[in-house]
Amino acid sequence: MRALFLAAALAAALPLAACDQKAPAQAPRSTIQIGGPFNLVDTNGKPVTEKSLLGKPTAIFFGFTYCPEVCPTTMTDMSAWLKALGPDADKLNVVFVSVDPERDTPQQLKLYLSNFDPRIQGFTGTPDEIAKTAKAYRVYYKKVPQDGGEYTIDHSSAIYLFDAKGGFVEPIAYQSPPDRAEGQLRRLLGS
Repeated sequence: MRALFLAAALAAALPLAACDQKAPAQAPRSTIQIGGPFNLVDTNGKPVTEKSLLGKPTAIFFGFTYCPEVCPTTMTDMSAWLKALGPDADKLNVVFVSVDPERDTPQQLKLYLSNFDPRIQGFTGTPDEIAKTAKAYRVYYKKVPQDGGEYTIDHSSAIYLFDAKGGFVEPIAYQSPPDRAEGQLRRLLGS
């Protein structure tokens, strides 16, 4: 039993140790199944699906516009990383998917995202569409009631990276060091 535990612990530690080695020229593809079909709308109310993102690598983040810390921090970080990528940033889809469809209308998303890099797209949908999308992308979110009838939302905080064919590659952790996150994006772009 002890040997089995040690083997499992070693296997779990190997991907972490690999992060400290020299980065490969191409981003490795993960064997974890994340992603899938979705039917949402963009900030102009135009229908979008997972097929809308094919042809370019993609970075997707799930959050909400009333988020007090994680979402604005992540969008600020992403804006800085896109600036650091220079012209290569145009070869990347960056998407903010709302997990708060009750408040995050296309217009609200557009207003919120106007504070960040203009290349960041916003997607929303009905509560059912958001639930299906979050499930396909293995995203946790839960409405948490607050005083006065208000609410907040607990949610996953990673950015998910996908190759140009829609295959999951790896996540960028919340508040990842800038050089690490930029390196992940450069590998994703193959630059």
